[in-house]
Order: sequence, then structure tokens, then C-alpha cells
Amino acid sequence: MSKASNYVSRLPDETGLVRYGDEENAIWAELYARQEQAIQGKACEEFLYGLEQIGMPRDRVPQLPEISRVLKRETGWEVAYVPALIPFGEFFRLLANKQFPAATFVRRREELDYLQEPDIFHELFGHTPLLTNPHFADFTHRYGQLGLAASREDRVYLARLYWFTVEFGLLQKPGQDLRIYGGGILSSIGETEYAYRSNVALRKRFALTEVLRTPYRIDIMQPLYYVIEELADLSRLTQLDLMAKVQEARALGLLEALYAPKPPLAA
Repeated sequence: MSKASNYVSRLPDETGLVRYGDEENAIWAELYARQEQAIQGKACEEFLYGLEQIGMPRDRVPQLPEISRVLKRETGWEVAYVPALIPFGEFFRLLANKQFPAATFVRRREELDYLQEPDIFHELFGHTPLLTNPHFADFTHRYGQLGLAASREDRVYLARLYWFTVEFGLLQKPGQDLRIYGGGILSSIGETEYAYRSNVALRKRFALTEVLRTPYRIDIMQPLYYVIEELADLSRLTQLDLMAKVQEARALGLLEALYAPKPPLAA
């Protein structure tokens, strides 16, 4: 989160609003239209409910205060402006204060399908709908509190918990079809189809210590997804001594990676 960004956030004006251009609004509209279609029959019902409650505009980039008004009403959360990538410490501080960070830039058209750093579509479309859900909101808040107090070494393990839940989590209620709740999936047209239908990817029942020990890469389709039964499972995690589980995971060491090492950068 602290590496250099290829994008720069748009600064709000004196009224707190960002003035987006026609091309940025057009890209948002295209992303929204195709992703709204892609998640049908795949997103969990809680996400679809949150998306309806927020009522994001389809034809323009939303303003952060628009989203915050709904989140505050539902769970006490809000969206906070950030200047693109931020350090882990600031990320955890925001979550601990029930503020979800959002960089106010829109991806370029040549990166429509894949973007390594989170833009406003990823943050608002992918993540904020579930922040209307008390279980998800409670988990994210507690995660921020733990991360804020954690050491640098422990934060690496906590990052895996976030990755395999908030970003790339799957859900399957007993007797029902698989559903997606991770924002990293729900904001990506390719990952939505892959996570739901791939015969190559593994889907395993969520096991906390195993999740904390599982390596991941951000620049590939995920070879492994962890599946919970319901969003209330995330709230139940907050009742555990999560940092004790982190220490257990550190003592056991990482599991073998299910992907090839990332190739070195060209000289």
C-alpha cells in the first residue's frame, strides 16, 4: 500500500466535491453497466441489498459524501478521501475509525479490465455495498483496530485475512449456490467469472489459521478461495483472540504457494 502510485487522486473543491471529466464519467458508466450484469446470480444477496440501498449513479462517478450518507445511516461508517496508495498504518487507522479509504481517481481506459491499485470503482462498487451490513461492518472495524495495534510482522499475517475475506471471499449457505462477497472479485469482470466458474481454482472451507498462513499474489487470478457460510461468520471471528491466532500461524510458518514466483522486473 505504500509503493508509488501510477495515479493521482482528484482533490475535492471547497464544497467537498470532485469535478470529474466526461471521459472519467464515461468509464465509470461502462464499468458499472458491465459489472452490474456480470454479478447477477453470483453476488451474495447482502451485497445486492447494499448496492440498492446506496443507489450509486450509473452515469457518473459518485461523490464520496453521497455514499457516506447511506453508510452512516446504516452502520455508522463513511468513506474517506485518500491520495491514492497509503501506508498500512493509515489504512488501519481509517478502518479503526469506521472510515473506508477511497482514492478519487478513475482507471484509464487501457486498464479497464485489470488494475493493480484500487481506483474509485473498486472501492465504491466493490466494497461499500457490504459496509451496509452489520456483520461485515463489524468485522472490518475490528480488523482495523487490530491492525492499528499490531507490529509490522503481524500486519503481514493480518493482510492475508483481509485478502481472503474482504477482497476475495466466497460464501455458500447450506443448501444454496456459491456466492461472492469479496470486493476484489465483485469489482472485476474477469475475476467474477473466474471465481465463480473456474474448474482450476480451489475453493476451501474457511479455516482461520490456514488462511493466515496462505501466500497470495495480487497480479494473477487467484488459485485458491476460502468459503464461509454466512457473513455472521465474520462477526464471530471478532470474538476470537485473533492476534493469538496470528502468533500460532507465525509459529507454524507459511503454507506452500499454489502459484509460480513472480518474475523479476526487467533490467
